[in-house]
Amino acid sequence: MPNKNLKDIKREILSDNWYTLNKYTYKYQKPDGSWEIQEREAYDRGNGAAILLYNSEKKTVVLTRQFRMPTYVNGNENGMMIEVCAGLLDGDNPADCVRKETEEETGYKISNVQKVFQTYMSPGSVTEILYLFVGEYDESMKVSDGGGADDETENIEVLELDFNEAMKMVASGEIKDAKTIMLLQHAKLNGLV
Repeated sequence: MPNKNLKDIKREILSDNWYTLNKYTYKYQKPDGSWEIQEREAYDRGNGAAILLYNSEKKTVVLTRQFRMPTYVNGNENGMMIEVCAGLLDGDNPADCVRKETEEETGYKISNVQKVFQTYMSPGSVTEILYLFVGEYDESMKVSDGGGADDETENIEVLELDFNEAMKMVASGEIKDAKTIMLLQHAKLNGLV
């Protein structure tokens, strides 16, 4: 249902380099009935999908480690982040996206994926909806070393970790990525591993 407290939306593109940064100016009706002009910037990078690969028999998960410049400039000492496999939809549906990203990044070719929820990760500034999945893997699904697509300069390291060790890394702050923490907690709460 449209927001009747919102009108006269104007958009200005501030940057259209890597992704698009828009500035929105609009009128918003306050609880007292008066209208005020507000301005907000929103970064549009498209929607994405992420997946936690788990092995219930071995009690392991597959995560990735890669350099993330935004975290480096905001105090992450070496810029390296441990994360679940993820990527932008780029026109794919979310399930197809996580299958493709899983093979590119981790080297596992999986077919069965289960959507667990979708979320806005930073709704104050980023438009992205992130679709979160889980999927079970085993060694027979390994088709390559992974590491990411050659044309995407990702330089991904694939990590197979004991599930309990991964949870300890969340507690210690070694794993700081929100989508990864959410999916690990989902796995724990639902007894997947």
